[in-house]
Amino acid sequence: MVTLYNLIGGLQMGSIYALIALGYTMVYGIVQLINFAHGDIMMVGAYSIYWIMTTSLMKAIAETQPVLAGVVSVLFAVVVCVALGVFVDRVAYKPLRNAPRISALITAIGISIALEIIAQLVFGSGQVNFPTIVPKVTLFKVGRRSINLLEVLTFAVSVLLMIALTLFVQTTRTGKAMRAVSEDQGAAMLMGVNVDKTISITFGIGCALAAIGSVFYAQKVYYVTPLLGMLPGLKAFVAAVLGGIGSIPGAVLGGFIIGMVETFVKYYASEYVDAMVFGILILVLLFRPTGILGRKMKEKV
Repeated sequence: MVTLYNLIGGLQMGSIYALIALGYTMVYGIVQLINFAHGDIMMVGAYSIYWIMTTSLMKAIAETQPVLAGVVSVLFAVVVCVALGVFVDRVAYKPLRNAPRISALITAIGISIALEIIAQLVFGSGQVNFPTIVPKVTLFKVGRRSINLLEVLTFAVSVLLMIALTLFVQTTRTGKAMRAVSEDQGAAMLMGVNVDKTISITFGIGCALAAIGSVFYAQKVYYVTPLLGMLPGLKAFVAAVLGGIGSIPGAVLGGFIIGMVETFVKYYASEYVDAMVFGILILVLLFRPTGILGRKMKEKV
């Protein structure tokens, strides 16, 4: 039964990492930017849900219609995170489009720190209890292991969003514009693609995924702090690199692998969990920097 417990727990954590990693891989695939503020966008999403659920109106709705209150709070978090992501892109990243990549990377780290400090000033540095969004309902049992709604929903949402995102990028006009910008921004601009708008949409989609991931992660740990998104954000980055950053299926695959590794290692040697995860990053960068499903990129010199 140890294996079954670890498998289910690994799928749940892997699904959360996959949702966050999708945001990393979307942004990197378009503008080759590693947005290290992405984990903190997730934190903002969790605090947004906490704030709206503590208002008197939402408390009244939650008493009679908890599902409606949960849906409204998640949609509110998505709107907040999308608006924040687009704002950060326009204010911080857009002026650096043609600057060296290190400039954008340093800016991303600065935004991450700024968001954490703002959260501390607004909500304090301590933990706050995260409200119950997904009801604690047992759906079925596998052996002696109960499978609850949160675990099933986390896995299902991550897979469905991967499929939806893949179809969106492959079939829609906006998705084709994203692929064009990813291949060659200059050529895409000459063909009439609004590059800045396309990049902003990409940031918005990535931040929406972070908001959804914040629901499942905060619901699992039952609390929110200003540093909530730091560690899962870094692990999701490892997942994106492992699967092949820039690849949507690769981000999900990498998330599941990292979730499984973390869960199994935590059972046998919990003190080495983080070291093992970041050790995987080092090995991937050494032996397969393009990741499992990533493709080799040729650079002109």
